[in-house]
Amino acid sequence: METEALITNDATVLGILMVILGFVFWGSSRQTGFWKGFYRFVPSLLMCYFLPSLLSTAGIIDPDQSKLYFVASRYLLPTSLVLLTLSIDLRGILRLGPKAVIMFLTGTTGIVIGGPLAIIIVSWINPEVVGGAGPDAVWRGLTTLAGSWIGGGANQAAMKEVFLVGDQIFSALIAVDVIVANIWMAFLLYGAGQSEAIDRTTGADASAIKQLQEKIATYRAQILKIPSLNDTMVVCAVGFAVTALGHLGADLIAPYLTKLSATVPFLQRASLTSPFFWLIVLATTGGVLLSFSRARQLEGVGASRLGSAFLYVLVATIGMKMDLMAIFEHPWLFLVGIIWIGFHAGTMILVAVLIKAPMFFLAVGSQANVGGAASAPIVASAFHPSLAPVGVLLAVFGYALGTYAAWACGLLMQSISP
Repeated sequence: METEALITNDATVLGILMVILGFVFWGSSRQTGFWKGFYRFVPSLLMCYFLPSLLSTAGIIDPDQSKLYFVASRYLLPTSLVLLTLSIDLRGILRLGPKAVIMFLTGTTGIVIGGPLAIIIVSWINPEVVGGAGPDAVWRGLTTLAGSWIGGGANQAAMKEVFLVGDQIFSALIAVDVIVANIWMAFLLYGAGQSEAIDRTTGADASAIKQLQEKIATYRAQILKIPSLNDTMVVCAVGFAVTALGHLGADLIAPYLTKLSATVPFLQRASLTSPFFWLIVLATTGGVLLSFSRARQLEGVGASRLGSAFLYVLVATIGMKMDLMAIFEHPWLFLVGIIWIGFHAGTMILVAVLIKAPMFFLAVGSQANVGGAASAPIVASAFHPSLAPVGVLLAVFGYALGTYAAWACGLLMQSISP
């Protein structure tokens, strides 16, 4: 008989998670003292996963009984995607120069190809590691890693629902995600401090970065203002309205394709019959379409900030599902993650050398994929504080692209899995 968790009331659990997030952000914003030194070495994003996981590992809360993840993934996640993508400036990304876009897309390609490649390599060493069946099949779990590493936690949650990933394998791979991704992030932060020497060695011209800083400052000055209650309510209205339309569309499309899958089995195999898949696709598409309208001006009153807040609530609920003991139960999965991120890193470095891209584009292009909007600005600001929005811009592009690219990666891993 299982012991009941100490706290079972979701309102209390939510309050605890919000206190944890507030504590992490308070500590990471300190300019002096212990916390400044602590967060110099420990990414705040890691703590947003780690601290909630301690609650479930210690039996204080039961993530299987809590409905918070469901609420965050069905309501806050699509709204977050809308608010993060409505500020995307596709023309602005192109104006960053081809090298920035090339490095970002190289990072995406490295993740899409690296997943299947890691499965193939590990299957040669130990086929049982990448086996399994049903919800806990390893390839299914790895789709959540693809989602996380092409955009961030939002796409990770999306892939979990789209590919019907079991909680056991998901829990193990959250640990792989957080630990492996943050090791790579540590290398990028170190590279930021050595960027001038690295650029001289590779012959990269970083003069465009200075021009980029001026463009960003001008753009932010044009749209930035202190949001009023009216502004905040409009932002919420837009985000939740598109989410509502996404739910409505998913409720119409998914049942129709489910009936059609009786004669076209590929629809079921490709997860096109999943309502959640269509919810995420429609929310992302809605946000991208809004970016071509006046709605993108809502970024000036904090659309992406509110979207990020929703996203961090999701991150905390995902962390709540992370069982730290799973690390010891699935050590071989870390080899899959290391090979995967190693291929991504290798392709990024190779292409950066070939096209003589500045270290800034390598670091931010990589982190916009692997870390998403939660950590790409951190890496960007390590070069210069005014460059943080570039990380956000590319990371938002990652959110828009990640839903589709991670889904494609998942299908590739499914096709080659034993």
